[in-house]
Amino acid sequence: MQNSAFFVHQESYNGSMKVSSKKSRKQKILNLATNFLLLCGVVAVSLISFMPKSQPASTTQASVIYEGNRQSNCVSLMINVYWGTEYIHPMLKVLEEKGVKTTFFVGGMWVSENPEVLKQIASSGHEIGNHGYNHKDHDKLSESANCEEIVACNNVIKSVLGFAPMLFAPPSGAYNKTTVSVASALSMKTIMWTRDTIDWRDKDAALICSRALKDVKGGDLVLMHPTQKTLEALPAIIDGILQKGLTVATVSQTIA
Repeated sequence: MQNSAFFVHQESYNGSMKVSSKKSRKQKILNLATNFLLLCGVVAVSLISFMPKSQPASTTQASVIYEGNRQSNCVSLMINVYWGTEYIHPMLKVLEEKGVKTTFFVGGMWVSENPEVLKQIASSGHEIGNHGYNHKDHDKLSESANCEEIVACNNVIKSVLGFAPMLFAPPSGAYNKTTVSVASALSMKTIMWTRDTIDWRDKDAALICSRALKDVKGGDLVLMHPTQKTLEALPAIIDGILQKGLTVATVSQTIA
């Protein structure tokens, strides 16, 4: 009985060894296969790194600009215009008296109703940007509608000034990837802002001035609009920037 038990145990042991041996061979095969796949992956990555990039420029270069060159001493006052026409002339006078130039982002609808005012802004040496035609939220528009709004604004500006802008500021700061892609395809840069005076809401010249100047530094893009309180704050804003050793410049100069 003891011998029988021994042989039964021995057979079970031998069977276990055979199973273990089979599992070991399978594991070796799996390890070899895994190593081979990893090697293929490394080779593929290496080959891809040497392949020329074939993506179109409109997708690889599209970006949104929130600030300018931090190495410069330029600060830009971005004046977005759809209303407040009555404050444009006195604002131009302040800018002229202070000897500075900046950028006006104008809406197409506004331009169609105020072409002579646009001419005066441009003839005063200020940069002109595109602010969409109907002040729509571009993040809610289709690709074709995004294109239509931007192109329509460009066309009306070109009909007045003879050239189209290269900068686009989305109305209300509303944009998405489609907006940026469309603007880039039109060879235009999408511009946002570094600091917002919120002058359209808070009718307080001191508050507007404080928001424009607090910790202001080179590369800042300061958003404002033609309002009565912005007009009142404008001289102090310009003086405050200049007193810090900075320069009031156009957006193109600030982001260069």
